[in-house]
Amino acid sequence: MSFGLFQREQRSLFGEILDWMLTPLLLLWPLSLALTWFVAQGIASKPFDRALEFNLQALTQFVVARNDKVSFDLTPQARDLLRADDSDLVYYQVVDARGEVISGEPDFPLPKESVSPAPGRVKLRDDVVRGDEVRVAYAWLSRNKDPQRLVLMQVAETKGKRSTLATEIIKGVMVPQFVILPLAVLLVWMALVRGIRPLNVLEQRIRARKPDDLSPIEETFVPQEVAPLVSSINDLLTRLKLSLSTQKRFLADAAHQLKTPLAGLRMQAEIAQREGNPEDVRKSLQQIARSSTRATHTVNQLLALARAETTGRTLPTAQIDLAQLVTEVVQDSVPRALEHGVDLGYEGPDEVPQACLMDGNPTLLKEMTRNLVDNAINYSGRGGVVTVRVLADPFSGVQILQVEDNGPGIPESERELVLQPFYRALGTNVDGSGLGLAIVQEIAQQHGASIHMEDAHSEAPQRGLRASIRFSPKPVAEEIL
Repeated sequence: MSFGLFQREQRSLFGEILDWMLTPLLLLWPLSLALTWFVAQGIASKPFDRALEFNLQALTQFVVARNDKVSFDLTPQARDLLRADDSDLVYYQVVDARGEVISGEPDFPLPKESVSPAPGRVKLRDDVVRGDEVRVAYAWLSRNKDPQRLVLMQVAETKGKRSTLATEIIKGVMVPQFVILPLAVLLVWMALVRGIRPLNVLEQRIRARKPDDLSPIEETFVPQEVAPLVSSINDLLTRLKLSLSTQKRFLADAAHQLKTPLAGLRMQAEIAQREGNPEDVRKSLQQIARSSTRATHTVNQLLALARAETTGRTLPTAQIDLAQLVTEVVQDSVPRALEHGVDLGYEGPDEVPQACLMDGNPTLLKEMTRNLVDNAINYSGRGGVVTVRVLADPFSGVQILQVEDNGPGIPESERELVLQPFYRALGTNVDGSGLGLAIVQEIAQQHGASIHMEDAHSEAPQRGLRASIRFSPKPVAEEIL
């Protein structure tokens, strides 16, 4: 139960994509509204700023200087410019060069400028008059073109109309967004449903398959993003199909090959039970022993073939000395050669050259060499000669394992057939399972080697057989990897 607390919940691909698409949209929407508000403030201020500048320039025409005295006389029409409307208040002020207020609001704040003012240039600023936020237009006016004696003219307007216009702009932008946003969410959801539909179709196709259907999944109508996944599944199905076919073949071969020796064992046991003569019983027991030995050899060969076939891509390799490995197999085979009256010899380099080092699986390579040697001993017969050789070319890196005998040999027409499981050359009376050369072929293929068979001698009838396993060096690019 404790492990269940740490199990990761299964995530929904649809939900995750939807979250990643909608979350930025929902986060950017308030930011969009804020930016729209600031833009709306600037848009709303521009027409009113121009009107305020126009009013200021119109009022400056009524500033008159006579005898070093400044006066501000407004006509009735000019006073209409300073009249408050329904939403805003208008303030103004005229100050002479000595800082005395000539006309207007006495508590109107003065501009804060760090540089000398430019006469006649209208400027704008935000300020506060009597607690109201206002927009101010002001300009310095020169008297008799004297830059040292300037008159300040200021006109201010509260921001009611500006705020009202900005609010209307925001409403005009926000209301459509409240309609568009849910519609966008709906369209995104529908697009995702449509985009993931091929995955649902693929799931239904896989679920509809029969348990024994290991054929590749059709990739024609699979989306490009899912194609690598489907290709990996097809590769897995291919390997699984090969593994299952290998297991089925192994079970069928094992049942077929063990049926005959087991039936013989049963028959000999029944005969021994009925026999009363001790000599006949002894012969039956000897036959039982030979049959059990043959069955054991067959089982071992079947297991060796299954191990070679199922190793596949997971073949564990190490750097080995081929000459030393073959020498060990020959030494282990000497007692069996003596038992069969066969002269077993080895020819190879005395010292271990660098050219004899190779990457391979030592267990499988020993099994391959042992099968070649055993096969040569079995078919050579008493008085036969078996020679095992290791040849290495230090320049090309090619290594060759040869096993040569002086037995009856194999006709050229059957040399491809004897590499198949359970096939035995015609005209031979040697006990065997027919798996030895099939095991050699499988292990050689696992190591990227090739097998070649030819007559060892030119004289008939004992032409013999020379079986050569050629190990080619790996490409430079593969060694670097």
